[in-house]
Amino acid sequence: MEKLERANRKELIEIIASLLARVDELEGEVRRLRRGGGSQGELSIRPSRPPREHKPRKHRGQAFVRRREVADEVRYHVAACCPDCGRRLEGGGEHRRRQTIEVVLQKRVVDHVLVARWCGVCQKRVLPRLEAGELGAQGKRRFGASVQGLVAALNVGYRIPVRRIRRLLREMVGLQISEGEVVGLVDGVRQAGKQTLRELLEQVRGSPAVCADETGWREDGKNGYLWGFFTPRVRWFEYRETRAGHVPTEVLGEEFGGVVSCDFYAGYNKLGVLQRCWVHLLRDAKELAQLNADRPETGAWVEALGALYREAKAFSHPKERVRWRARRRFERLAAQLARPYLSDADAPQRTLAQRIMKHRPELFVFVSNPEVPGDNNLAERSLRPAVIARKISGGTRSPKGSDTKMALMSLFGTWQAQGKPLLASCQRLLLPTTA
Repeated sequence: MEKLERANRKELIEIIASLLARVDELEGEVRRLRRGGGSQGELSIRPSRPPREHKPRKHRGQAFVRRREVADEVRYHVAACCPDCGRRLEGGGEHRRRQTIEVVLQKRVVDHVLVARWCGVCQKRVLPRLEAGELGAQGKRRFGASVQGLVAALNVGYRIPVRRIRRLLREMVGLQISEGEVVGLVDGVRQAGKQTLRELLEQVRGSPAVCADETGWREDGKNGYLWGFFTPRVRWFEYRETRAGHVPTEVLGEEFGGVVSCDFYAGYNKLGVLQRCWVHLLRDAKELAQLNADRPETGAWVEALGALYREAKAFSHPKERVRWRARRRFERLAAQLARPYLSDADAPQRTLAQRIMKHRPELFVFVSNPEVPGDNNLAERSLRPAVIARKISGGTRSPKGSDTKMALMSLFGTWQAQGKPLLASCQRLLLPTTA
């Protein structure tokens, strides 16, 4: 800078001329590089991308934010004075509104006073007759239906142990309740739902398709079995000490005319029409292919079996006669897959091939009857909560406890399958006269 300040007019002109020459030289170099004429290792300058076109924002037909609800209480917040000068403030208008949602739980004790009146004609004292809906409680219980329904929903619907229910009620609403009282409240729901349970069992017995399964259960430390029979809208649980085949016949009845979707357990053989679970079959086939990964023909056979099931699953036709023909065709294709390995003792798929031939009439019932599922997933999913409860609690302690557990799992499982609120449904069961 000092050199420029001391330079005269002639020197300044020379400096400017040299700078302009350097600019012309650099611009020529840039043009040459842009044309791709640069040698290897030289900097290559690419033209910048054109600016991206900004598309207009898409307006959604539905907002995915929580909508503002009708307020139960409105609280106004005002500033009493100016924070800068301290002047007192008055008047004003609404600037903005913020909504918060709170849950208020509290214990309420209600005294129901019966007033006695004297009838001069009959010469006797008259007392009002209180219905369960007016008292809000079942029978002579001290706790109302709101407490009873909440305890049952927490214990069975949401699988919370008795001790935690006691602690939850004590900490949230200050309600002291004994373990025996919790058990009594839950059993009271079973007593109130006897008629509803009979109706559920009749619905299962009258259903055209039922998914059945069984799992282990313990009663007073002894091993037993939890049987489950399920439809898309009904759940039915039954505890028995045995896994014998007469149990499903006793539950569904001798006159059951529907189709039972089940696994390959022989206990279901005495029932009428059966649909064996393809998920169990394909699961065993996949395991077989993994164990014989060095034998490509086994993997190809397993893949062909899966492809056959997928083809049958995708088939549909409005005419029953066409569906029956398709069912026979799939049965023939399954037999073609199984026959070459029935007597081959060295074939890894021999056992599965024999199973396919034995149960071939029970593999494609879902093709001729669209109401029947081709798997037993409904039963597997419905039994899973009971299995989790068994692992947590270890089962039940008495026959009465088993009856109560099965009854309430049937009730709450059915309400959940039908999309009904568990707590409100239980309270309506206890007090049917109330809305």
